[in-house]
Amino acid sequence: MTVAIEMGHTTAGAAATLDLEELLATRLLVQGNSGSGKSHLLRRLLEQSAPWVQQTVIDPEGDFVSLGDRFGHLVIDAEEHTERGLQSAGERARIHRVSTVLNLEGLDAENQMRRAAAFLGGLFEVARDHWYPMLVVVDEAQLFAPAVAGEVSDEARKLSLGAMTNLMCRGRKRGLAGIIATQRLAKLAKNVAAEASNFLMGRTFLDIDMARAADLLGMERRQAEAFRDLERGQFMALGPALSRRPLGLRIGPTDTSPRNGTPRLMPLPESALEDARAIILAAPPPETVRPQRRSSPDLLDQLMAAKSAALEIRPEPVEPQVSAEDLAERRERVDRVLRAILAQPDAGFRVIGVLYQEFVVRCRIEGLASVVPDLPEFRRMLTRARAGLGSDMAAGDDAWQDVSVRASLLPDDMQGVFMMIARAAKEGWPCPSDAAIARAYGSHSLRRARRLLTYIEEQGLIVCQLDGVGRRTVTLVELAWATAPGDPNAEEAEQGSLAV
Repeated sequence: MTVAIEMGHTTAGAAATLDLEELLATRLLVQGNSGSGKSHLLRRLLEQSAPWVQQTVIDPEGDFVSLGDRFGHLVIDAEEHTERGLQSAGERARIHRVSTVLNLEGLDAENQMRRAAAFLGGLFEVARDHWYPMLVVVDEAQLFAPAVAGEVSDEARKLSLGAMTNLMCRGRKRGLAGIIATQRLAKLAKNVAAEASNFLMGRTFLDIDMARAADLLGMERRQAEAFRDLERGQFMALGPALSRRPLGLRIGPTDTSPRNGTPRLMPLPESALEDARAIILAAPPPETVRPQRRSSPDLLDQLMAAKSAALEIRPEPVEPQVSAEDLAERRERVDRVLRAILAQPDAGFRVIGVLYQEFVVRCRIEGLASVVPDLPEFRRMLTRARAGLGSDMAAGDDAWQDVSVRASLLPDDMQGVFMMIARAAKEGWPCPSDAAIARAYGSHSLRRARRLLTYIEEQGLIVCQLDGVGRRTVTLVELAWATAPGDPNAEEAEQGSLAV
């Protein structure tokens, strides 16, 4: 079944439609100067296709957050999340098929690039079972795939450009259809723009941009002048999802509107020059000092004072003595609760906050409310449990104290992986596979597991070696513990000895 999205009308008055299935296979590039109607075009496309396909919007200015109220998109404020959190959010959005808007408003250019790259990476690297069709709209794409280096760091530029290149060059097989919009074709990386097969070109004035637009549409250079004459909302369309020949069209109306409307002219207020001078150049207000409240000897104060006095003279409750055996038994029960949670199939991919809530509830059911650890301690317990360590083993072995110190040099989410490898090395077990490492890290991506090992090796904590048949051995620096050779491509089920 062909799904035709109505974008508006052609210059001849006929309905201008876009073949959604063809768009998913061929991608789209939108170009136009500021004020040409690019955002309106994207909004029209998103609104018309929302019932048919999952969507995500990389929104640097917060223009598309209104889609959430009308069409149910989940608005993610990137400023409130880490890169790791956004990467996980991208993975889960694809797995659960939720349309999203990544709002990057309020971040500087470098952090916009880093967080957008992390989110796109999460969309890109999910398991094959979740490669559902999805529109990925990137507004102001020249910010995320710049043609030349700018003021941001090389690392941020490489991350962002790599994510955009993956989206446009390799995203089709994963069900990702990139739709990128830019003010300046000359500022957009050519390898990103070249992957689009559909084009909507709006008003532009610079010769270099008009020439590139004409080349993309197969028009002669002398016809490029026509781009200067296009009105707001008018575009020249070409591509298998739009038209086989250059076609002029006008974008139709939308149901939603941007949060910040277009500024309109307003008459200036009438005021005398001296009045304006007195207002604008007045001395700044003094710093406000909150006055201290004076206590009044009323009945309420007297009652509160009496209550405080009673509390002061009340004897402190004596906590019941707990024997060492009882304490050890309670710790073992807490460990059992944690192991039961981690035995669930999806436990490795759930956020720590959700795991902690379930952990607290289960401890209360078991009558262990008095010994429930706080969230930081739970993180440490989770790290040890994913490494296959019990609390008694981690606390009672001097060698493991050294391992814990070394693990603390790594980010929190990597420490469990390092300790899992350390345990395999200490026991002489085979090196964990990429699948086991990815699960301990909370990811489905085997590539990320390999990058993680490389990062830990670069920190001088481990040394990785491959033998002649491709089996991997990991040695811990200074401790001289080494794993037995293990197949990096083995299924996770074969790593039974490392399971919690």
